[in-house]
Amino acid sequence: GMQSHLQALLSLYKLFCPELVTITLPGKMKTYFKNSEGPWKAAINTVRRRNQTSSPVFQPLLLGPAPPQSRKRKWNTQLMIPASSTNRNNLEGDREKNCVKLYSRDESFPVEQLQTFSQLLQNIHHLEFPSQMGSVLTNPLLLHYMNCIKDESVYLRLYYWMGQTLQEECTWCVADNSQYEEEFKDFLETVYKTECFLQEGFSSCEEFLYKSLPLWDGVCCRSQVLRLVSWIPLSGFSEMKSHLYDPLVQLFFTSSLYFKCSVIESLKELLQNWLNWHAIHLDSESDS
Repeated sequence: GMQSHLQALLSLYKLFCPELVTITLPGKMKTYFKNSEGPWKAAINTVRRRNQTSSPVFQPLLLGPAPPQSRKRKWNTQLMIPASSTNRNNLEGDREKNCVKLYSRDESFPVEQLQTFSQLLQNIHHLEFPSQMGSVLTNPLLLHYMNCIKDESVYLRLYYWMGQTLQEECTWCVADNSQYEEEFKDFLETVYKTECFLQEGFSSCEEFLYKSLPLWDGVCCRSQVLRLVSWIPLSGFSEMKSHLYDPLVQLFFTSSLYFKCSVIESLKELLQNWLNWHAIHLDSESDS
């Protein structure tokens, strides 16, 4: 007899190839397959908006302190990078003690009071990473600290936060986020500058690029995306061919000369970053 999941499969065939399904199917059935046309509809709507209306004025990316937000973005909220902050109870205790300069070995130095590089050197053993790891992206002193303190948990915290933010804010993968393109551009630019500062790429950016490049139109956030490509960590050729080169090849042969040059420039920088990484790695091995 007819089973529900088989009826759903036949209805999907009838939707795209009605001549292949001659039997009568019930009108109301449980949805078993997600709509695969979502990203394409989002891209079409974006092109329509560009052709019909002038580009709207976007509000700048907020880098200051912000109230906690739920994981799902509301329609009237902005993409925010959290400000550096420690535990609020520790701050209130510090204010009561009025200890701004001197701290015992058992006390931590609040990141809000970290202003100079000399402060970083004097209190490097008393610092704690902020409660919201995303704030390190806009704080060069914390990035120096992150480079010195090789803590796997720190990279994991940043990995989860950045991966979730990239997935939810990608303007060409989610139809509702097309109006936030300028904010997303600024965020990708901040991530790229952080990678340049650390001289290494984030694995969360690599996963984001591998998942989103097949859906990318080559226009939205083009400069920022190609810059992030140049910091992809070195991996196996078969993996990079299917996830990186194949999507770029499809865009390469159908795009303008400027886009072709931009892709070649990005891959050249990718090769340079790999060679630099190998040179540093070999030097460290010879020193040890």
